[in-house]
Amino acid sequence: MRLVLCDDNLILSEALAPALGARGHQVEAITTSPAACLSAVTALKPDACLLDPHFRYGQDGLDAVRTIKLRQPATAVVILTSTSGLSATGEVKNLGVAGILDKDQNVAQIANALDVIASGGVVFGSALSRYARAAAPQRGGRLYELTPRENEVLRRIVAGQGTVQMANEMNIAASTLRTYVKNLLSKLGTNSRLQAAALAAREGLVA
Repeated sequence: MRLVLCDDNLILSEALAPALGARGHQVEAITTSPAACLSAVTALKPDACLLDPHFRYGQDGLDAVRTIKLRQPATAVVILTSTSGLSATGEVKNLGVAGILDKDQNVAQIANALDVIASGGVVFGSALSRYARAAAPQRGGRLYELTPRENEVLRRIVAGQGTVQMANEMNIAASTLRTYVKNLLSKLGTNSRLQAAALAAREGLVA
């Protein structure tokens, strides 16, 4: 499927786009606001738009859903968000979305859901995947033993910063940043920045 991603956490979309690409789905654009999402959908007419309806500064993603359904009905809208952030599931379904997916699901599950939607089906599932649960080490009261730099990288990942922004603000080379990220993912027992951010949010690893 040709996709537009919309989430104000840029790092999640940056991590998800190539992973979905490896599974046959082409990400045409990554956007970080409802307005940018609408512009991209209007211009590109993708098969689907993956959108988190919750944005900073009071922006309402559900308005974007309504507008897409009105102006570009051929584009399937898939809500991709955290379960805790989606309080009105019934209301969202009534907007005619093709699916509601949990960010804690792994990339394979998200790609499989898109395959179902591409064939005309709908997917409404928010349960955490067994894979995501298994990938996260059990804390059991112990720390993950991250270095100060790794903690900083994790905070920036959760805040939605991209690779270039992180490297510039931390005043380090991109290659050094990649090393921090690699070590961070290894210590957390995760395979991607997307999973690391989900784990950090779930276990309260960052303020």
